[in-house]
Amino acid sequence: MKITTLIENLVYKNGLLAEHGLSLYIETDTRKILFDTGQSGAFLQNAQKMGVKIEEIDSVIISHGHYDHTGGLSSFLMVNSKARVYMKKEALTEKYDISKRYIGITCDSELLENRVEFITGITEIDKGLFIVPDIPVLDSDDTHFRNFNEEFLDELYLAITLDGELSIITGCSHRGITNIMKSAKDYFNMPFNLVIGGFHTKDCTESQFNRISDYLMHNLPKSIGVCHCTGIEKYSRLSKLFGGKVFYNCTGSVVEI
Repeated sequence: MKITTLIENLVYKNGLLAEHGLSLYIETDTRKILFDTGQSGAFLQNAQKMGVKIEEIDSVIISHGHYDHTGGLSSFLMVNSKARVYMKKEALTEKYDISKRYIGITCDSELLENRVEFITGITEIDKGLFIVPDIPVLDSDDTHFRNFNEEFLDELYLAITLDGELSIITGCSHRGITNIMKSAKDYFNMPFNLVIGGFHTKDCTESQFNRISDYLMHNLPKSIGVCHCTGIEKYSRLSKLFGGKVFYNCTGSVVEI
C-alpha cells in the first residue's frame, strides 16, 4: 500500500503547490482512494505532476466536513465520474467557527447526488482497510473543539491492518489523536505501525501536548507522519522526543506500508 500526499500546508518540491488543507492518495493492489480533497482544486494539479490519474480513483473518504478537507470535492467530482464518496451524514451540516465564519462543505449538491454513501459503522472498503466512524472521547483533555461550535461528530478515520500491525490515517484529530488511537487499538487489538495525518496540536495547550506525548511514549508506533494542523513547532518537539520515528508528511511525500 502506498500513501501519497497530494497537498498539505508545506511543499519543498519544485512544481508542486501547497495550501492550508490536506489530501492523500492511497493505492492498494485493488483500490485507488482519495482521503480528503484539500481547500481547493490545487491537489488536482499536484496529482497530474506526480502521475496520479484522478479519473481512475474509485473511492473518496471525507474525514470531516471542514472547508480545508472538502474544498476540492466539486473539482474532483467534475473530473472523476465514478468514485463513491464516503462520509458521515453529519459532515454535510452547516459549520461556523466562533466568529460566525462559514467553514463547512461548499460542494455542489447536484454533483454529490447518487454518489454519497453515509457511514454509520465500521466499514471495510478493501481487504484490511476500514473506515472507522466512531471516536469515543475517552480522554476529554485531548480534544480540539476550541474556536469551533461543535464536537465533531462527523469525524472519522482510516484503520489499516497489515501483517498483524495497525496503521491509522487521520484528517485533523479534533476528537483527539489519543482517542483515535485508543479506539483503534481497542477494536483491532494490534500494535501500531504507522500513524499519519493531522494531530491538531498547533495551538494546543501544554497540558494537551503532554497528554499526547505521554500516550505516544507508552504506545509508540514504528513511524509517525505529522502534517497540516499539527504545527511545525509541535512537529519539532515530537521529533526531539521520538527521534527518527517522526517525520513531517509534506506535499509530495510518499509512504509505503
